[in-house]
Amino acid sequence: MKAIIPVAGAGTKLRPHSYTQPKALIPLAGKTVLSIIVDQLREADIKEFIFIVGYLGDKIRDYVEARYPDLQAHYVQQIDRQGIGHAINLARGIVNNDEVFVVLGDTICEYDVKEVANSPVSMLGVRKVDDPREFGVAEMDDDGYIDHVVEKPQIPKSNMALVGIYKIKETEMLFQCLENNFLQGLRTHGEYSLTDALDCMLHKGAKFKPFKVDSWFDCGRKETLLESNSTLLKKFAQDNAREYNFENTVIIPPVSIADGCDIKNSIIGPNVSIGENTAINYSIIRNSIIGTFSNLYDIVLEASIIGSDTALHGETRRLNIGDNTSIDLG
Repeated sequence: MKAIIPVAGAGTKLRPHSYTQPKALIPLAGKTVLSIIVDQLREADIKEFIFIVGYLGDKIRDYVEARYPDLQAHYVQQIDRQGIGHAINLARGIVNNDEVFVVLGDTICEYDVKEVANSPVSMLGVRKVDDPREFGVAEMDDDGYIDHVVEKPQIPKSNMALVGIYKIKETEMLFQCLENNFLQGLRTHGEYSLTDALDCMLHKGAKFKPFKVDSWFDCGRKETLLESNSTLLKKFAQDNAREYNFENTVIIPPVSIADGCDIKNSIIGPNVSIGENTAINYSIIRNSIIGTFSNLYDIVLEASIIGSDTALHGETRRLNIGDNTSIDLG
């Protein structure tokens, strides 16, 4: 089995951060979105990974090679982004009809990865949502199998959203359906959709069983990213548990403070993630994500995301600041 992780998107909803950092590498609870996905799949003994890269793809490659030097990794460039279906098809030559485990690069869920990987049938991750019009939607038959999937329907017949996790056994059929959609110019909302290819497979007789995820963390927008950071900090509390010894500083868990940080005369937490080599002095930080190599002085931050290599001096604010920024609010 091979894992395919599409990470070529530009992450427009997370700008300005995604101008300089791929969405999959945004810091989250002391980890990154990508590292959480890869760690989950490695728990299921998946050893070969195909990363579909594009925008800032060199940063994805550098990160994977540094963090996972033993990983059997392939990198496929998606220069012209035409949708997830188009991205998956680029991996065809590497997949070579093996089973695939596809996880979208902004998808973090809690589920039994081993059970899904070892399933004798293809499986699609689903989650009940209040408004399914923004998602791929799965419709079930009387036997509990999926009999139809549709991408972002205006009038949904089901409230079971596809979460972006797909275990597919019939890969030869998958690539045939993708190729057919390309030849027919079958686009949904202007893109070649993986959902349309899966529906083609269903019409050809493929069997898909749904599996429900326990939690689904939205990492696509600032507000939901901060909520996900808070929840995951609690989940990874044991991993992040350590004795912080900073001068005249109060730490309120849960927090994740990376190595090399210099923090003085401050209150940090709760629900704060701080990247490596960041300096903080005379400040109060809560419910926020701070990047690496940043410098914060005399400021109170709440519900904020601060990029890397950023200097910030001043007063109480709610901020969403990208990398390589210098701001004085004095």
